[in-house]
Amino acid sequence: MTGRLVHTGQAIVDLVMRVEALPPAGGDVLASDVRFTAGGGFNVMAAAARAGAEVVYAGEHGTGRFGDLVREALAAEGVELVQTPAAADTGVCVVLVDAAGERTFITETGAEGTLTAEHLHRVRPRAGDLVYVTGYSLLRESNRDALLAWLPSMGEHRVLLDSGPLAADIAPGVWRAVLPHVDILSCNAAEAAAMSTVDGVEAVPVRVTRVGAEGCDVAENGVTVRVPGFPADPVDTNGAGDAHAGVLAAELLRGEPILVAARRANAAAAIAVGRYGPATSPSRAEVDELLARQEKADHRG
Repeated sequence: MTGRLVHTGQAIVDLVMRVEALPPAGGDVLASDVRFTAGGGFNVMAAAARAGAEVVYAGEHGTGRFGDLVREALAAEGVELVQTPAAADTGVCVVLVDAAGERTFITETGAEGTLTAEHLHRVRPRAGDLVYVTGYSLLRESNRDALLAWLPSMGEHRVLLDSGPLAADIAPGVWRAVLPHVDILSCNAAEAAAMSTVDGVEAVPVRVTRVGAEGCDVAENGVTVRVPGFPADPVDTNGAGDAHAGVLAAELLRGEPILVAARRANAAAAIAVGRYGPATSPSRAEVDELLARQEKADHRG
């Protein structure tokens, strides 16, 4: 590894409920499974750690049962914490997963939304570190202002931005301030469409767009390459994009070229969608196994 993944986003708690279909307005449905689990930015950090990366969580975490749950989960993945617990508890996201494996979110913000510039100045990036920024941070005034003040100091450190599903809700001026500091943009197809009208997005050196089962498109130096996906039987798509982003980051930290990193990220996402839960990214060995099976299948074909 050439450095660490420094994650500036939000680790929260997911209340995951599995339902046959979303209820109509004013209606009700019965959940077949309910569980509390660490989620949000935790999913990316867990994915990167399982892929062999050293991971640092630079975001805030709270005081209370939800903050405790997140810290225990981070500790289990070997993630280093920078901040001390805030006075408020960590926030919660209600995740509804339907029979097709699609997920719907409702998020409540807690301590993770109170990051300040003072917090980020406690972070001491090292040579080779990769800084991870999420669009969710840019929707929260405190986190956004902290990042806008801190990102210009990153200099030689690479910055990976995951735009997130609410990219269209972020003010154009914020994007104009952030994008010049971004080296790699990661998003899904819908998010990429929202980002396509943002000034400066075409100047981001590397843009990785996830296109579901088809894999992902990698745009670099004016050339776009489709990196194929892997066969999968989706059970739960919650966290698949996080698995992709986390493994992509880990492989880049390992020194792999972007197309190799993207292929491994596609494999991790294919494994993740076959498992129920948000933090379902596989180990590096499991990705190796899937790549080996696919190579044999390609040779037979």
